[in-house]
Amino acid sequence: MPHFVIDCSEDIIAMKSAEEIMQNVYNTAESTQLFDKVDIKVRINSFKHYNIGNSKDDFIHIFANIMEGRTTSQKANLSKLIVTELKQMFPEVPIISMNIRDFEKATYCNKSMVS
Repeated sequence: MPHFVIDCSEDIIAMKSAEEIMQNVYNTAESTQLFDKVDIKVRINSFKHYNIGNSKDDFIHIFANIMEGRTTSQKANLSKLIVTELKQMFPEVPIISMNIRDFEKATYCNKSMVS
């Protein structure tokens, strides 16, 4: 935890490598000191088929799933920092956005939590 899932148009990966994009998101998330660096997970999905307002504009959207407990201010800052970094990386991309969802501690489960 946390998980950062980057959805983007296929052309994004042609502009910069997936590894470079993911590392940028990882580094920015780590810089906030909200998470233990060994817990940060980043994945990327590129799409050939999509419709954005009936156009084929390039896009990047990050879905962040984090454990509950951070303040609204901390989460807003995290979103702003990551979008800012991606905007600097991709100044020509018209759509760069992010949202954050909280996991509930009470309902979260992973492999190490079951016997």
